Amino acid sequence: MAEERGRRPGNPQTRDEILEAAMESFAAHGYGGTTIRAVARAAGVDPALVMHFFGNKDGLFDAAIKASMPVALMVGALDGDEAGIGERLVTRYLELWEDPAHGPRLSAVLHAAAATPATAALLKELLSRELLGPIARRLSGDHPEVRALLAASQLLGLAMIRYMLKVDPLASMPARQVAAVAAPNVQRYLTGALSLAEVAARG
Repeated sequence: MAEERGRRPGNPQTRDEILEAAMESFAAHGYGGTTIRAVARAAGVDPALVMHFFGNKDGLFDAAIKASMPVALMVGALDGDEAGIGERLVTRYLELWEDPAHGPRLSAVLHAAAATPATAALLKELLSRELLGPIARRLSGDHPEVRALLAASQLLGLAMIRYMLKVDPLASMPARQVAAVAAPNVQRYLTGALSLAEVAARG
């Protein structure tokens, strides 16, 4: 039987196109509003091919989360002197959220993580391995894992207030201004003094 016109074979480029369509759908409609059939239609393939590459909707969503989190771009901000690492991380982070391609996908991932324990677990594993680990290894001070987590808490909180809840005046401030006021606190967490021993002694 001849192959249906417009259907693409199962090659790596086709997989990438399906994944791109899935990321756009999850960003626009969330997990509940995205279907295998709709993703296949957007990618110009048969639904069976989506299942071939990703198994099911959960597998497709897992792959979309990993592709939607541009951790390699964040890790690239670690290059350079340690004294400027906070500014570089905050600046790169805001650039990604401001980007019309990355921003909606990041928002979709955080919304899904807040609503679905399985998604939260996947995101935790991904960030721990691909981002928090490299940040901790880059630091020369004590308690690097705690420092990386504290910095991440600042970044996630910033995204929640500015991009997801859109609370003014933070939501309407220029990104450069937000970076200027947020970076020193992130830098302090990464390289400043931490009083963990004192806190532990107090019980």
